[in-house]
Amino acid sequence: MSDVRVCVITGYGINADRELVKAFELCGGRADLVHVNDLIAAPQAINKYSIIGFPGGFSFGDHLGSGLVFANLFKRNLKAGLDEFVRGGGLIIGICNGFQVLVKMGVLPNLNGDWNPCVSLIHNESGMFTDRWVEIRAKETCNCVWTTGLGRIDLPVRHGEGRFITASADIYERLEEEHLIALTYSRINPNGSEGNVAGITDPTGRILGLMPHPEAYLSRENHPMWREGDGLDIFKNGIKAAGKR
Repeated sequence: MSDVRVCVITGYGINADRELVKAFELCGGRADLVHVNDLIAAPQAINKYSIIGFPGGFSFGDHLGSGLVFANLFKRNLKAGLDEFVRGGGLIIGICNGFQVLVKMGVLPNLNGDWNPCVSLIHNESGMFTDRWVEIRAKETCNCVWTTGLGRIDLPVRHGEGRFITASADIYERLEEEHLIALTYSRINPNGSEGNVAGITDPTGRILGLMPHPEAYLSRENHPMWREGDGLDIFKNGIKAAGKR
């Protein structure tokens, strides 16, 4: 086991936290489940970790919009701590509901460094919850440490509000020009996301948000066709990058 410590946030409707802990542990990380209330009570605890993981689920029942209440809770109470964490080289990953939290906090893509939300994840174009496997591809031009060398991979999606949109055409152009689109759906776009976007990073390349669930593909037996090429590669990249801090 490496000395890379991982804080996996839990509480209030999050339901993929233990899978995320398992993913990091399989890659050598030392992962702790930390309730959001405990973090708010002792925000300095963030400094013990090299990685923070925001898991999937239905935080606060998705009332008022998926991830929105959780995002406001974090932004109000932990913004200073998260800013310092990122400036110090810390890594963050948000998966599904965790991705929704990060974009609604403004942590992603954070184009101007002011946590101003400029993208969102809204109801799927079909108006229905989707639960299926999809093919995604990592953008070779993206500098995200989590997706380095990833190439093509199958991952499951399970969400009702996964449609990625930007506030304007200018925002999307900046994401393209600054190479912040980390992952795209390559065959089937399951939610109608703009530009087939499945995941984005921030200008540091150390924060990744994605809708598909790599923590649900930790061995070939998880795949419906028992295919090799599991989701652990994303977590291995994260542990490797954090180890270089």
